[in-house]
Amino acid sequence: MDINDGTQSDVWIYEWEGDRLSRLTLNANLDEMPVWTEDSQRIAFASSRDRSPVFNLYWQRADGTGEVQRLTDSANPQRPGSWHPSGKFLAFSEQTLQSNEDILVLPLEGDERSGWKAGKATVFLNGPFRERDPMFSPDGRWLAYVSNESGRSEVYVRPFSGSRGAWMISTEGGSFPTWSRTRHELFYTTPDFQIMVVPYSAEDDAFRPEKPRLWSQRRYRRVYGPSPRSFDLHPDGNRFALAVAPEAQAEAKRDRLVFVFNFVDELRRIGPNLK
Repeated sequence: MDINDGTQSDVWIYEWEGDRLSRLTLNANLDEMPVWTEDSQRIAFASSRDRSPVFNLYWQRADGTGEVQRLTDSANPQRPGSWHPSGKFLAFSEQTLQSNEDILVLPLEGDERSGWKAGKATVFLNGPFRERDPMFSPDGRWLAYVSNESGRSEVYVRPFSGSRGAWMISTEGGSFPTWSRTRHELFYTTPDFQIMVVPYSAEDDAFRPEKPRLWSQRRYRRVYGPSPRSFDLHPDGNRFALAVAPEAQAEAKRDRLVFVFNFVDELRRIGPNLK
């Protein structure tokens, strides 16, 4: 998670079993939007440490050992999205003046013993619209993302192989696509902070989403901070980590009628000067 104290934001790690919160990044600049690698050994994040105030991509070991390694060097603001299950590709978004916001993929080579080397990022999707929040499917075959090409933000899916074709998943606005690791389900959130689920099937390069349905009647609460995402799906696919929004007070039950007789006479009694 990232925590902002009003002047500084850093990446922190919360250990569930020990109920312990520890700070990972110690730089004086801003470190935000952490993304775990698939093996949980490293965390990628956006930082302004070397080119303030532009955010580029960095990563470091989750146990705090070793040095922070810079992954990209761009004059454009960037933020990480998700890791491919192979651990060899990082999908991220980059904001430019020419095409608003695009989705790129950064390849990495090496291992923990010999060291890692970041390759050259390639464009996965760009155009006149805003494409953001890329999320790899658990099998690595698909990439879900958000685009406003329809006039509002909706969730889409494309093959990661580069094959042509895109499927719109949400129907009435959607953000923050999230894949289940246990079932063929893709989740997203609505503009009014409810979670939707879309079962799907896939064969070759054909993706077949079903009709979105409401996962829960409850709404979650937007937690304002550096990261726009305020929830995440547990690996078991059955529960979310989020802040539940308070329920609206139920309307009072109306099960009776009150009749008032001689209303004007009563007013004259309590206020003799009324006419």
